[in-house]
Amino acid sequence: MSEQNVTPMPQFKMNPKLVIVVIIIIAALSLVMSSFYVVDQTEQAVVLQLGKFNRMAGPGLQFKLPFGIEKNYNVPTQQIQNMTFGFRTEQAGINTVYSRGDYPEESIMLTGDLNIIDVEWVIQYRITDPKAWLFNVVYRDQTIRDVSQSTINQLVGDRAILDVIGPERTNIMDQAKIRMNEILSRYDLGATVTTVQLKNIVPPAGNVQDAFEDVNKAIQDMERLINEGKEEYNKEIPKASGEADKMIQIAQGYATERVNKARGDVARFLSVRNEYVKNPAVTRTRLYLETIEEVFGTNEGTDLIDKNLDGFLPIKNLQGVAQ
Repeated sequence: MSEQNVTPMPQFKMNPKLVIVVIIIIAALSLVMSSFYVVDQTEQAVVLQLGKFNRMAGPGLQFKLPFGIEKNYNVPTQQIQNMTFGFRTEQAGINTVYSRGDYPEESIMLTGDLNIIDVEWVIQYRITDPKAWLFNVVYRDQTIRDVSQSTINQLVGDRAILDVIGPERTNIMDQAKIRMNEILSRYDLGATVTTVQLKNIVPPAGNVQDAFEDVNKAIQDMERLINEGKEEYNKEIPKASGEADKMIQIAQGYATERVNKARGDVARFLSVRNEYVKNPAVTRTRLYLETIEEVFGTNEGTDLIDKNLDGFLPIKNLQGVAQ
C-alpha cells in the first residue's frame, strides 16, 4: 500500500473548560459524599478528627469535615449481641443449625467433687460506651469470651456435679452475670452482660452420662409433681375458702333470723301484756278464743284427752258438713 492512500487518524482535542467542569463536579461529589453520614436508630457514632476522639453523634443524618479530616465509626449500642460456648449456631435458610461437640475446650470442665461435666451456655451483652468499646481493648470479643469462660469454670468448680445439674443452675447464672460485669467494668470495655443462660449440662458420654440422665429425669419428675401439687393446692384452697365463707354467711343469716324472730315475739308479748294490764278479763277471754280457734280451725280431726286421762274423745270438725 502506498503512503498516498493512508488516511491520517483524527486528533482529539480536549476542551480545557470541560475538563475543569468535570473536575469541579467530581470534587463536589467527593465533598458531599465525605461530609455526610447516616447513624441508624440502634447506633451511636464516634467521630475522630485527625485520628483523635472529637465527639459522639446520635441517630440521623450527620455532618463531618470532608476528605478524611473527620471519620465516623458507627457502634450498635442498642442491639443485644449473643456469644455461645460449647456449640455454635448457623442460619441455613429459615432453619437454625446447631453444631455441638466441636468445642470441648470451652465446655468440658471439672466440678467441685472432681467430676467431669460438659456445660454449654449463652451470654447476651450490649455495648454501653462506644468510645471505650472502640479504643480501650484491642481484642474485644476474645476478652468477653475469656472472661465468660473463666467465670463459669470458677462457679462450676465450686459446686458438686448434682448441684450444677439441678438446684444450683439458676444461682450459677445469676452469679455469673454479676461477676462478668464486675470484671468487664474493671477492664473498662464499654459493654455490659445482660443475660447468662446455661443450656445443655451433661456428664461425659458413656455409662456415667446415662446414670446422670436418669437422675436428671427424676429431678424433673419431682419438680413436675411439686408443681402439680401446688396447682391442685391453689385450686382446692380457694374452693374450700368459698365453701367456708358460704357456711359462715348462712349461719350469720340464720342467727339474724332467729334474733329478729325472738325480738318480734318479745314485742308481741309485751304488746299483749300491756293490753292485759289495761283490761285483764277482756284480754283473757280474747286469748282463750284465739287459742280455741287455732286448735279447732283446721279441717282435720282433733283428738282431745281429758286431764285425768279417763277417756279419749275423737272430735271431728263438722264445719261445712251437709245438713
